[in-house]
Amino acid sequence: MDDATDANPFGQVPIEIMISVGKARPQVRDLLKLQRDAVLPLDRRVDDPVELYVGDRLIARGELQELDGEQAGQLAVRLIEVAAFKGGM
Repeated sequence: MDDATDANPFGQVPIEIMISVGKARPQVRDLLKLQRDAVLPLDRRVDDPVELYVGDRLIARGELQELDGEQAGQLAVRLIEVAAFKGGM
C-alpha cells in the first residue's frame, strides 16, 4: 500500500466478496425432491473462471485453487482479471 491508502480511514474497513462458481436452474418440482447426496448440475465447468462480486458489481474473475501447507484443503481464488475501478469489465 502507498501512504495515501494508509492515511484513508476507509482503507481498513473489511468488505465481503462473494465468489460465484455457477448457477443452477432446476424446476421447483425437482428442487423439492432434493435429498442428501443429490447432485445439482451448474452452468459451468470445473475449469471455468469464477466471478468475484462486491454487492452486485463484478470486480474480478479468477481460478479456484486448493491451498497447501497449514491451510491445506482450503479453497482460494487466483485472480486472472481485475475490473478497472472507474470502468468495469
